[in-house]
Amino acid sequence: MTDKGRFILPSDQKITRWWWVRHAPVIEPHRRLYGDDDIPADTSDGDSFAALATRLPRNAIWVTSHLGRAIDTAKAVAAAGYAMPAPLVERGIAEQSYGAWQGRAHAEVAHEIARHGRHKYWFAPAAAKAPEGESFHDVMARVGATVARLTAAHAGRDIVAVSHGGAIRAALACAFGIDPDRALAISVENLSTTRLDHVAGEGLGGDWRLVFVNLRAK
Repeated sequence: MTDKGRFILPSDQKITRWWWVRHAPVIEPHRRLYGDDDIPADTSDGDSFAALATRLPRNAIWVTSHLGRAIDTAKAVAAAGYAMPAPLVERGIAEQSYGAWQGRAHAEVAHEIARHGRHKYWFAPAAAKAPEGESFHDVMARVGATVARLTAAHAGRDIVAVSHGGAIRAALACAFGIDPDRALAISVENLSTTRLDHVAGEGLGGDWRLVFVNLRAK
């Protein structure tokens, strides 16, 4: 049912709104695989943080990964005028771990990655796993489990999740059943916002609705 083009959901369906925000740009990378290394972010773009502070919903549950660049991004939004509660810290929405490849230049590990095959849009296929690291399949599994748990715990609320490019791709892939290697083609820019709604209740069409993706802060 629609009203002048606007979708109207049945009144008995509870909607949980996820606002995914990718952290501010990292300072150091120099084309190195930093993964879940805890490297700092540049939070000097005051205009972008002011825009996020205005755009993001009030009275939301806030969640960050355990990495400093996500935590500092949330703090910068608060400093720009958003009154937020203490964020929940969830390792389940952290960036992919690249294990033994982490901290090394792409060129240094190119021969190791090549054994896994070539990907058109990413440095390695979704199934590739560094020694002591994770594949993108692994990231999807932990992000999906974390999202399911928090959606159940905070049903009907707004949830702002300050996270990472890989985790946000994983959330989209889990929500819509996207093939992992296809999901790696999704671009997620720093300080962009992606909105996913979980719609509870019976009916065809799945439980997730995409409202927007990769919306720039300004």
